[in-house]
Amino acid sequence: MYISKRLQSIKPSPTLAIDAKAKALKAKGVDIVSFGTGEPDFDTPQNIKDAAIKAINSGFTKYCPVPGTPDLKDAIIKKFKEDNNLEYTREEVMASCGGKHSLFNLFQTIFDEGDEVIIPSPYWVSYPDMAVLAGAVPVFINTSDKNHFKVKPTEIEKVITKKTKAFILNSPSNPTGNTYTKGELEEIANICIKHNLLIISDEIYEKLTYDNFKFFSIAQVSKEVKEHTVVVNGVSKAFAMTGWRIGYAAGPKEIISAMTKMQSQSTSCPSSISLKAATEALNGDKSCLETMRVEFEKRRNYIVDRLNSIEGITCLKPEGAFYVFPNISALLEKKYNGKLINTDIELADYLLDEAKIAVVPGSAFGAKGFIRFSYATSMENIVEGLNRLEAALKK
Repeated sequence: MYISKRLQSIKPSPTLAIDAKAKALKAKGVDIVSFGTGEPDFDTPQNIKDAAIKAINSGFTKYCPVPGTPDLKDAIIKKFKEDNNLEYTREEVMASCGGKHSLFNLFQTIFDEGDEVIIPSPYWVSYPDMAVLAGAVPVFINTSDKNHFKVKPTEIEKVITKKTKAFILNSPSNPTGNTYTKGELEEIANICIKHNLLIISDEIYEKLTYDNFKFFSIAQVSKEVKEHTVVVNGVSKAFAMTGWRIGYAAGPKEIISAMTKMQSQSTSCPSSISLKAATEALNGDKSCLETMRVEFEKRRNYIVDRLNSIEGITCLKPEGAFYVFPNISALLEKKYNGKLINTDIELADYLLDEAKIAVVPGSAFGAKGFIRFSYATSMENIVEGLNRLEAALKK
């Protein structure tokens, strides 16, 4: 056996696995409505594509600096200043091959064997496995839909030990869409500072908030908190650039420098063409952001209302991202054709087989009895998918 024990200890991404299964069925001619992956159905804005084409035509196709080009770094610095009133230098920011890659670099950089990292549950599927790959031990705090899936500072303090090194925050959240207010973030920050924890703030859905919710980064709480925080963001979700693979991180100089060293021995620089496209995204016309946000808000309103009208389902209205995470526990332990559906995983399988809709079971996010719907798909698909859901559940 040549596969390392380290790799055997993790599992493939459940969201990508479900997406692959749905695409395989589509390739066979099966009409699948997918609520699986978190990928905007909008096209990348034309000005961004034009910048990439210009880069290709001008011969900008060689290696770039490992942490990104100076012009992209400056665009990232400008974004943090204008959007979050946070000031960083070029040495405190870097670009990687997606926000996921930024997090992977960070985990490999900061964790030693046996370090503990606190992860509120439900969580994005990759956090625990990335931690395990880095030798760290995930410590979960279970939250509930009764408190909007928010973790309380007292709950954080209860699980802190001498081995605890970091706390992961994701607001707006994948999979729940929940967001934290400025006051809530201040309380969490105070606990982390008190115990000298590094705060890992995943802010990839920053631009997707609804009902006039004002996004606030935990790094904005104070200068001291900023010095204990690494912010991870990217262009994938806000600018419909998932395939371009550009994420970025901002934080203390020594951590960013170490992440750059880590990246230099893995991917080196991100794609030169994508770097130019991301620079245009952050510097250019941003009217597309509001257009997409408004459409997502419309879809959110519809999908939440429809789900709550279905017997056995209760669904919170999220303030951000493009997911809903309904509680489907009342639908479990029911039979179809003599077969008992006991778990959210079995329900997701049933919906794919019977209703031809793809959803992600909550167990993938550490939350049994829930399923995740992504509404980053057309309203036509959402309506059709929910019609199929309702019909399948009546059976």
